[in-house]
Amino acid sequence: MMNMTPKSVTRLGLALNIVLSIGKLLAGIFCGSLAILVDGIHSATDMVTDVVVLVGLRISEAPPDENHHYGHGRVSTLVAMFIGASLLGVGIMISYRAVVSLHEPHSMVRPTIPFWIALASVPAKELLYRLTAKVAEKTGNLSLAANAWHHRTDALTSIAAAAGLAGVALGGPSWAFLDHVTALVLAAFLFSAAIGIVKDAAGELIDKAPKTDVLNQINEIASTTDGVRDYHAVRARMHGGQIDMDIHILVDSELTVLEGHDIARNVRKRICQSEHGVRDVIVHVEPFDCGS
Repeated sequence: MMNMTPKSVTRLGLALNIVLSIGKLLAGIFCGSLAILVDGIHSATDMVTDVVVLVGLRISEAPPDENHHYGHGRVSTLVAMFIGASLLGVGIMISYRAVVSLHEPHSMVRPTIPFWIALASVPAKELLYRLTAKVAEKTGNLSLAANAWHHRTDALTSIAAAAGLAGVALGGPSWAFLDHVTALVLAAFLFSAAIGIVKDAAGELIDKAPKTDVLNQINEIASTTDGVRDYHAVRARMHGGQIDMDIHILVDSELTVLEGHDIARNVRKRICQSEHGVRDVIVHVEPFDCGS
């Protein structure tokens, strides 16, 4: 399990979401439960996003070509944006349905089967979240991180659905309105996760810089490399969950071009081999005596 790749953990999620979405949707239809029905729709959107992530992973891993000199890493950012937008759409749909149906008759809700289905899906989706998040952290893939949160929101909505259905089961028909109220609560989980995902993806699309502490640690690597007297003009941006950057290093002016090149190559090697997820770094060499 710990050696899972982005593709393998996403395929696992796809298989689980197929089973869960079918079970929840059927339970919602035949047991008259809106809460488990919308929970099933959420699982179905998880299934769709799993497919989108798999396609995105395949495209983003493609090497640079004559039309994409920097590779295809932005595809994973676009996939993350799509996942966030889909969560927003599902949240709006759930909210609308819960509000307009709040005063409808609720006596037809049969909560027992939906309750157990919702409850059983919680540990499965939480485990899937943890596996996906671990792989996302290891690879720095933003679309995978977004998909992990998609799994966790499904676990949270299942908890809320189970709680609402338990109220219906214990309170009888007079408490059946909890099924619809719970559906409204589920939407709040979706909105929160969606906004965070869209914000992160949008940040990458407009070349957001890495976190300050990460950038400071990378700068420290450059400044402590043998032969580097100083550095300046550091620029960095997020690209598909990884970092692209350039930096100007100052070396002794008496050094030969070859010696300066070797120092720059060492700086690049040390930065790219660090644990900070730097995909590429361009190192410019300048003479120290002339300043910047």
